Amino acid sequence: MMNELFANPVFAITITLGVYFLAQWLYQRTRLELLNPLLVALVVLIALVSVSGTDYAAYKKSTQMIDFMLGPSVVALGFMLHEEVRYLKGRIFSILASTLTGSIVGIASAAGIVFLMGGNTELAVTLQPKSVTTPIAMALSEQSGGIPSLTAVIVVIAGIYGGLIAPTLFRVLKIESRVAKGLALGSSSHGMGTVKAIQLGSVEGAVSGMAIGLMGAVTALLVPLFDRLWMLF
Repeated sequence: MMNELFANPVFAITITLGVYFLAQWLYQRTRLELLNPLLVALVVLIALVSVSGTDYAAYKKSTQMIDFMLGPSVVALGFMLHEEVRYLKGRIFSILASTLTGSIVGIASAAGIVFLMGGNTELAVTLQPKSVTTPIAMALSEQSGGIPSLTAVIVVIAGIYGGLIAPTLFRVLKIESRVAKGLALGSSSHGMGTVKAIQLGSVEGAVSGMAIGLMGAVTALLVPLFDRLWMLF
């Protein structure tokens, strides 16, 4: 019975959005970072789909309208950037340098940890694009001989984890710059980090959205170079 309901687009989209909005309400009431709306909604929806016996492919098909709306949401980020462009004047070099540094550190740290723990090159190239958005990361992983499906999982985990710890890190490190916060979240936690950035403010959200694009482009250029380096191991 339940699996038939989840196969209905109206029901599936309603329950998906309803769970997220309830998770958002819970977070606003508690302000606990562990109750991140995206994380809570993800756990609850996985449980509901599993308990109902619904096939994931059927659930994905029923909620494809939500996937479609990702396109307009990216355009909305561009509009936010246009509205806050005054904050970027005179900071182009520092933004590009930060993105390049973030990409290098993201790739090298992920692959380096794999090698230090005894992993092989296949696992290293699977994890190295973890800091870019899922479609780009999966394409880079496949191109490098990695495991795209595992890359997608790692990207989601990196995004959620970054969104969880970022506010605490900002407080501990006393980072006050709104541009720096947006760059940090967009460069390390892609779309999920941008959700947190938007919660922090419009400037943070706009810069984070820009960082997603820059990070994707820079990482796509750097990954082939690192692939050649890993061949030496």
